[in-house]
Amino acid sequence: MEIKEKFLVSVEYQGERLDTFLSHKLEGHSRTFIKELIKRSLVFVNSHAAKPSLHLKDGDEVTITIPEPEPVAVEAQKIPLTILFEDKDLIVIDKARGMVTHPGAGRTRDTLVNALLHHTKDLSSVGGPLRPGIVHRLDKDTSGVMMAAKNNTAHHALSEQFKEHTTKRRYHALVWGRLKKDKGQIDIGLGRDLADRKKISPRTAKARKAISNYKVLKHFDFFTLVEVSPETGRTHQIRVHMTEINHPIVGDPTYGSRTPPSGLGTEARAVLKKINGQLLHAYSLGFTHPTTKESMEFTAPYPAIMERFIRLIDPGVIDS
Repeated sequence: MEIKEKFLVSVEYQGERLDTFLSHKLEGHSRTFIKELIKRSLVFVNSHAAKPSLHLKDGDEVTITIPEPEPVAVEAQKIPLTILFEDKDLIVIDKARGMVTHPGAGRTRDTLVNALLHHTKDLSSVGGPLRPGIVHRLDKDTSGVMMAAKNNTAHHALSEQFKEHTTKRRYHALVWGRLKKDKGQIDIGLGRDLADRKKISPRTAKARKAISNYKVLKHFDFFTLVEVSPETGRTHQIRVHMTEINHPIVGDPTYGSRTPPSGLGTEARAVLKKINGQLLHAYSLGFTHPTTKESMEFTAPYPAIMERFIRLIDPGVIDS
């Protein structure tokens, strides 16, 4: 079943490329997929076919037709999943640290999607053949609570909650240094870095609104455990925001590299060297069930490497 969407361009998006605009508006669809639809004349601006590079104006009307997806060609793999909840509409899992969410960029195996396809044949098709069921994503080394949709109706309803920012997301992160304030808000617009397109930063051609609220959970000698609740969902948002206030996330290979302090214990230093990837954990996710309308919230324990390191710098914190 094909899907038709219509969007009215607001002042916020004035000057944005058409393909970039649609990648923001269509959760679960890659920019490459959107460009292909534009080339196939399935996207119109003010009733006229347009190019991906068209710069939009305030008041422009964008319509897009998403054809019925091709059958899923991704291989089902027997990969262990930690399931927190499942019914006919959705599945909530505790995504393992180091697991990529979906195939792409030459990777076709060992992703969460491969594991989901082995677990169930019922996954939504909204995201296309490479992203069946995927409503939102977590970075490879970000662990924790994540959901997938098992039918298109549930997918659209859950995606809308993310678009409207009505989901309740709490992330726990171990960051470098001791934060001076016990709570605060980081309001720094983000976009593709002008110098390095693989990075996200405020040094961009067009920064998009990005807000993260944080509170300190525990101070350590050289680190701080924080809880971050993002109001927006930009790529790498929490990782970049913490770096911008000079408290990057421990282990972050892109934004947070630092030299271990000389006062850190020998065992803790040894474990720190083994940490490959940010100590960022999607601790909880709250949302409204798409069918029952019940308010639901799920939590997941820290991954082993994060728990071990925190115990080494303060043995009582995990149990407190």
